[in-house]
Amino acid sequence: MAKPQEVTDASFQADVKDNDLPVLVDFWAPWCGPCRMVAPIVDELSDEYDGRVAFYKLNTDENPGIATEYGIRSIPTLLVFKGGEVAGQIVGFRPKSDLAKRLDEVLT
Repeated sequence: MAKPQEVTDASFQADVKDNDLPVLVDFWAPWCGPCRMVAPIVDELSDEYDGRVAFYKLNTDENPGIATEYGIRSIPTLLVFKGGEVAGQIVGFRPKSDLAKRLDEVLT
């Protein structure tokens, strides 16, 4: 079963920007209620898109550099990267179908 991996400020370039696959990054923090609600949806999607999309979680409390670089002001924020560039952004809790639709758009 694929699970989102932790990404840090230090590993972001290699894990996300240099990844050959599209990448979804879940910007979250342990104290964030909506982040805990979106986490199981991201886990399910990581299974369904295994091998087609890479999934990472970035704890914004522990890794403020990347969050600041991408202007993350509220969490959860999900950024979808393709070819190292931001290809989509989802802010706040959204149903699974919305997230899947966004991923499908990046994959086509």
